[in-house]
Amino acid sequence: MEKQLNLPSVNDIQDEIIEEFSVFDDWMDKYALLIELGNSLEPLDEKYRIESNLIQGCQSRVWVQADYVDGRIYFKAESDAVIVKGIIALLIKVLSNRTPDEIIDADLYFVERIGLNEHLSPTRSNGLVSMIKQIRFYAMAYKAKNG
Repeated sequence: MEKQLNLPSVNDIQDEIIEEFSVFDDWMDKYALLIELGNSLEPLDEKYRIESNLIQGCQSRVWVQADYVDGRIYFKAESDAVIVKGIIALLIKVLSNRTPDEIIDADLYFVERIGLNEHLSPTRSNGLVSMIKQIRFYAMAYKAKNG
């Protein structure tokens, strides 16, 4: 039996993010917040900055490392672009330390609610979709392997 952690739900965290972004009306301020979030990510260990961890479909280089521990997946990431690093930081905040099912089933409504999808260039939007797909792929792979 998995031990239950007292974690806020995926939706609780998304609601927190929405609230955090709703403080700002100006998108320059929201970008500044994204950059700040990206800068708060722990640097990814050099050993994880490998081809197999690179997200395909991103214009920038984004590495995502997934570790499966006690039924939960923990993500670490890094990007060479500040905005993208902020976006992956948000995804990690919502989806790291979750079970594969929680990740697969998550409705990531925060992306639309904070206006991220309409304020990203088409290439960044594609990158965002690629990051989400890769995170879900890790969850499906761990679920299949351990399920």
